[in-house]
Amino acid sequence: MKILVTGGAGYIGSIAVEKLIEAGDSVVVFDNLYQGHRDAVHPDAAFVQGDLADRAAIDAVMREHKPDGIMHFASYTLVGESVQKPFMYLRDNVVNGSNLIESAVEHGVRRFILSSTANLFDDPERMPIDENERIVPGSPYGESKYILERYLYWMDRLYDFRYACLRYFNACGATAVRGEDHTPETHLIPLVLQVALGQREKIIIFGDDYNTPDGTCVRDYIHVADLADAHIRAMRALDGGSRKYNLGNGRGFSVKQVIETAREVTGHPIPAEIGPRRAGDPDILIASSETINHDLDWKPQYPELRQIMEMAWDWHQKHPHGYEK
Repeated sequence: MKILVTGGAGYIGSIAVEKLIEAGDSVVVFDNLYQGHRDAVHPDAAFVQGDLADRAAIDAVMREHKPDGIMHFASYTLVGESVQKPFMYLRDNVVNGSNLIESAVEHGVRRFILSSTANLFDDPERMPIDENERIVPGSPYGESKYILERYLYWMDRLYDFRYACLRYFNACGATAVRGEDHTPETHLIPLVLQVALGQREKIIIFGDDYNTPDGTCVRDYIHVADLADAHIRAMRALDGGSRKYNLGNGRGFSVKQVIETAREVTGHPIPAEIGPRRAGDPDILIASSETINHDLDWKPQYPELRQIMEMAWDWHQKHPHGYEK
């Protein structure tokens, strides 16, 4: 298939592109390089620099490349920023996604994968979190993804537009050639590795009095290559109808476990300091992946935290300043 990947120069998108090409698909990347990196794009992918706010640019890509399906990663993704700048998320994420979906419908593209979020579940009643959990978005970011999920529901009903929404927590790890490079960096594993690289003095732990075994928050960390595999399997399965899947490791790791594993892998002491809690941080968040395992025979190939850390550390050592600008 020919797949249009929006945000294909970003962290998860670029690795999805890598895995698509390895699987024999042809890929067109559409990215404005706001957070993405041109050097992260696989050399065998066609690259179009453009913005989803520009409907004419989207239509031009559709006409020229005639994709069979779309993977939509391009989005503002910072939960904290979305609280500070709600209109950027509730307006731009939704309008840009709407532009893409509307163009797809008009150009006859009927396969669509939405990179959604487990931030749909701010106050889960059950743990691990499955697809039947009530949806209570935890931020304007989560709300923007939920609006797009509802948008896709109606496109399916009205236009036989097949889609999959994939909701996941903390993407992490790296492949041999692609890894995580954000400005600013907000994710725990790369922040901890920056301390090991001497780029940060210490790591701050936001609270150690949570109702968990070691007092620090427990989160679901899922390898980015496993996420890419889930996106590809979901795309292949759309002939069987639209679907929604929660994606996770099936177990969680605490902040202290992440830091201690990084110390073991890197051989660096990695000083850590306890800071105040962040508002709204739940004790534990873990996703259940039983449904996608049952439907698509998907399960994480890199479930161990040490393996995830080793692959991330290898990439960061080779790219201490990320993708060279």
